[in-house]
Amino acid sequence: MKNFTPFPKAYTFDDVALVPQFNNVPSRTEPVLESWLTRNRKVHIPLLCANMDTAISEELADILIKEGSVPIFHRFTPHEMQLKWVKKYGENTFISCGIQKIDETRALLDAGACGVCIDVAHGHSDRMFHFIQELKRTHPDKEIIAGNVCTAMAYHDLVNAGADAVKVGVGPGAACTTRMVTGFGVPQFSAIYDCAQIAEKLRVPLIADGGIRTSRDVVLALAAGASTVMIGKLFALTKESAAPKRKSDKSPTGEEAKFRGQASEDFQNDYYGGLKDKTVAEGIDFWAPVSGPATQLLRDLLGGLRSGLTYGGARNIKELQRKAEFVEVTPSYMHESRPRPETRHFT
Repeated sequence: MKNFTPFPKAYTFDDVALVPQFNNVPSRTEPVLESWLTRNRKVHIPLLCANMDTAISEELADILIKEGSVPIFHRFTPHEMQLKWVKKYGENTFISCGIQKIDETRALLDAGACGVCIDVAHGHSDRMFHFIQELKRTHPDKEIIAGNVCTAMAYHDLVNAGADAVKVGVGPGAACTTRMVTGFGVPQFSAIYDCAQIAEKLRVPLIADGGIRTSRDVVLALAAGASTVMIGKLFALTKESAAPKRKSDKSPTGEEAKFRGQASEDFQNDYYGGLKDKTVAEGIDFWAPVSGPATQLLRDLLGGLRSGLTYGGARNIKELQRKAEFVEVTPSYMHESRPRPETRHFT
C-alpha cells in the first residue's frame, strides 16, 4: 500500500449547494437552454435519455427530437433493429456499441447514423483507445461519444484518443451497484467538476451520466461543467419508455415500469443466458410507478433548470458555469430544504 497521505474530499449532489448570484434576467422564460452535445453538434435542450434497454424507445426518440434533444439507441439492440432506426432517423440519431464488433458499428455509420456512443462500464482502457482510433481512421467525420469515466485523467485520455464527447459517471445510476460490489467510483458531483476543469481547456463536451433525481441535480451537474445530462430511471418511468409495464393499484397512474441496469442479473439472463463465468452482477432491476408522459418530465426538468439559471444570474448554460459559486453543506441542509408540512408543538 502507498504511504498514507490525507485523502482528497469528493462530493455527491447532496453535499453541495449553489450560492444565488445577482440577477438581471427579467423572466425565467428568457434563458437559452441550447448546449453542445459533441465538439461539433449542438442540442436545443441539455437533456439526454440514457442509452439503456428499458429507457430509450422509438416513441421516446420521436419526443426527444421534437423537444430538441438527440436519441442514442442502446448497444444491445439487434443489428437489424439498429439499422432500422438509423434508416428512420438518419443524421438525427446515434447508435451504441461496445469495444468488440467494430465492423457492425462501421456498417451502421455507413448507413447514415451521425455518430456512435462507445459504451462500456470502465472506459479508461487500452481497448477503448484502440477502438476510438480505429473508428476515426475509417470514419473521421463521424462523431464519437466515449465512456464511462470518472477522473480528469481518463477524460483527457479519451479526448486524446479522438472522442468528440465523454460520458462521465461510474456508479451513480439508480440501478447500478458497481461501487458497492467493487469499492470503485468517484462521487458524481466531484467527477463532473474535476473532468470539467480539463474540458474547459480541451473544448470537448462532457456528458454527466447518472445520479439525476430532480431538476436540482440537473442544475448542479450543468453548473459544475457538464454540457449535457444523461438520465436513465426518470425516462424509464415515463409512459413512452421501452420499459415493460404492468398494472398496479399502488401507482397513481395505475401502472408500474421495470427499470434495470445493463449489468444486472436480470439483464444478463435475457441477453447472455446467465452471468458470465467468474463474474457477478453490478446492477439491479426493480418496478416503480409510471410517472406520466415524457413531455411532462421534460417540462418539469427544464422548468426547474430555467429557474436555476435565473438564480444564477445566467441567460445560458455557459454563463451559469462561469458564475457558479458552490458551498459544501451538511446533511441538515437537505432536511432544511425539503417541505415540512407537519408542525410540532412544544410544551
